[in-house]
Formats: sequence, C-alpha cells, structure tokens
Amino acid sequence: MPRTFPASLLALPERRRFFARCAGLSLMATVLSACDRSLTASEAARFRGIDITGASYGRDFSLTDFHGQARHLADYRGKVVMLYFGFVQCPDVCPTALTRAAAVVQRLGMDAARLQLLFVTVDPERDTPPLLREYLAAFDPSFVALTGSAQQIKAAADEFRVFYKKVPTGSSYTMDHTALSYLFDPQGHLRVALRHEQTVDDYTADVKALLAEAGA
Repeated sequence: MPRTFPASLLALPERRRFFARCAGLSLMATVLSACDRSLTASEAARFRGIDITGASYGRDFSLTDFHGQARHLADYRGKVVMLYFGFVQCPDVCPTALTRAAAVVQRLGMDAARLQLLFVTVDPERDTPPLLREYLAAFDPSFVALTGSAQQIKAAADEFRVFYKKVPTGSSYTMDHTALSYLFDPQGHLRVALRHEQTVDDYTADVKALLAEAGA
C-alpha cells in the first residue's frame, strides 16, 4: 500500500518559497522605510535653527525706523532678514545677540549686503530714535532699529509671538523678553527661529542656506 503523507508536508517546498518571498519583501520594506527616514532626517536638518516654514504668524509689521521712515517687511524684499526684539538697556542678552549678528555679517563676506538685521525695541519709552541709531551703529552700521507707539510694538510682538514685560528694579525698570531671532527668506517668508544659545556657526549656516535657496 503506497505510503501517504500529510498535505502540509507535501506542500513544504512551496511553503518555503512563500516564506522566502515574504522575507524578501519584508527586507525590502525595511530598507525603503530606512531610506524614507533618512530623507526625512536630511530634510529636517537643512536648518540648524527651528524650521518654521509655512508658519501662519510673523507675516508683517508696521513700524518706524530710527530715521522716522515707516517700514514694513516688504521694504527688505530681496534680502535675508534677521529680526530680533530687544531694548538698549538690556544688560547682556541683547548685546550678545547683536554681537553674534555682527559676526555673521563678517563671515558672509561678499554676501553681507544680502542680510538685513532688524532690531525691534520693546522699550519705546526710553529707546528714542537717536539712542537706537547710536546703539546699533556700535555693532554694525548696516543694522536697522525699528520703533513705534506702544500699541504698534505690541501688535508686532503679538504677530511674532514675542513676549515682553516691564519689570520694576528699584527706582527704574528692566524688560523681560523673548530672545529668539527670526530669519526670513528673500521672498519675505518666515522660515527659521534661532535660539539665543545657538552659535555664530549655526546662525551663519542658516543664513547661507536661505541665500543659497534664492540663488547667487
């Protein structure tokens, strides 16, 4: 009598081929997934600051420069704009931010003219246009300070999600404020938020990345 085998054993070679195909597909899926993750990480790493491309805030401002001229973001179209909120009597954070920005200008070399630093005062009560002009010139003559009424500055700060607050200090006061620096591309779109603790290298790299996007 012929010997019989269970159907499952008779199908073993086919099952092996099936599992081999599954393993191959699984490996391929793993490789493709790893590639996708690598591309995503690469794209995320194009800026050293926080990539806020497409943000629904930071669209514009309506302020006055230290020459008394009305200014909007569109006035600086064609340049990368670095926007910072601070005040003249700031003891250390603002001078550090402006010194770093001046170092970025130096590192850009021939491209320095394609970067515009805008310093928005959060202390219009004391930061008069002549004082702002003198203060900014001490860091770099290309830097521009912006001021306005208390309401205009509040509106600008709100648009950029910047916090500031007057803090009494004896017979005077100081200002607490957000210490981020914002970068706009030459088309006027908000792209990057750089943290205060980041380096000159980080700031320079992100400015150069935006300039490279815009072309030589």
